[in-house]
Amino acid sequence: MKQRPAKEITLIAELRLWARGHPRTVDVTLAVALFGVTAVSTAMDQPPRIAQWPPLPAAFVAAVSAAVFLAHRGFPRLTVAATTACGAVLGAMGPWLGYEFGSTVAATAMAALYSLALRTDRRTAGRATAACVLALLAASVSWAPDGTRLQSEQVGLVGFTLLSSAVADSTRSRRDYVTAVEARAELAERTREDEARLRVGAEQMRIARELHDVVAHHITLAHAQAATADYLLATKPDKAQYVMRNLTTTLVSALNELRATVGLLRETGDAGDPAEPAPGLAQIPALLDSFGHAGLTVRLTCDGARQPLSPGVDLTAYRIVQEALTNVTKHALTTTASVRLAYADRLLTLTVSDDGQQRTQPRAAGYGLVGMGERAQAVGGRLRARPRSGAGFEVVAELPTDAPHAAGVPLTDHEDDV
Repeated sequence: MKQRPAKEITLIAELRLWARGHPRTVDVTLAVALFGVTAVSTAMDQPPRIAQWPPLPAAFVAAVSAAVFLAHRGFPRLTVAATTACGAVLGAMGPWLGYEFGSTVAATAMAALYSLALRTDRRTAGRATAACVLALLAASVSWAPDGTRLQSEQVGLVGFTLLSSAVADSTRSRRDYVTAVEARAELAERTREDEARLRVGAEQMRIARELHDVVAHHITLAHAQAATADYLLATKPDKAQYVMRNLTTTLVSALNELRATVGLLRETGDAGDPAEPAPGLAQIPALLDSFGHAGLTVRLTCDGARQPLSPGVDLTAYRIVQEALTNVTKHALTTTASVRLAYADRLLTLTVSDDGQQRTQPRAAGYGLVGMGERAQAVGGRLRARPRSGAGFEVVAELPTDAPHAAGVPLTDHEDDV
């Protein structure tokens, strides 16, 4: 199929935009053109001495029909009725004024019918088309010259009248199709933007949890080690030096984890160090040693046969243990804690508990327990955090071993955090 040149397409688009912005000018121009077509059609069959001028009565009716056409935008039904009546009158005057009643004589009625079909539904357009065809055909047959009841011009009149309605229906269908396509495209674009915002929000929340866990853990250990070193510096400088070395190790570890976490914010393609594997339960012994340097002795027990964990569950379990022990270091008046890992059928139950004395003052509101609950919920698990009977505090997380993206269970029984 031969394509139109780009310049021609641009010119057509500009003309359409201009027509949409100047509807009254377009209507007046079209009405003048329709008057000219109708008037010339009534003058074509006149004797040669007056062939250049249409009969005055026909010109008057043509002028009235063209003037009525100017109302086609606001009153399309009345415009069709009036222009059809004018066309029938022109058809009735044809045998007496010496011209044949053809499709060009009823051009204004066809244009009005096109406008009506373009602005209304198919049922209304069909009824108006049928009425217009019957009225014009009846006028042409009733006043046919020489007693002829059906001529080729009359068949052409019916065909052109039906064609105007069909073209309008096709134009309306194309316009509705384009509108529907644009609406779907707009909806798809808006949906993509909403989904992108949700993804960005979820990623920001995940990075915020990572930063909170990393900072809270290492800063708490560093504070405890610094306080211990300060206490031992005057009496036991050797032990204070050992604690300071551990403090340096803690701070270096904190910087490394912060660098890895903040590296998630880099744009794709930025240069940077390759990301390290996310921590998991395999790093639990090293994590417990870091708390041991801060003065918290942690006992680890495992029940049941170990099961492979998905990366999301593995990281979640590690972060919950890390945050729970960080809270023990900050809030519990104790130097011991316990971590229990219980494996059952597709379920890991993780319990972190201590036997420290309960504070008489409530803890300040924070994000530690909230973050642990969100982590458990994100992998389809649940978390409980509550005081133990007698003394101490415990955090119990139930995590599925093979459902990293399952729907979570609402958080329950969580207490205040730092």
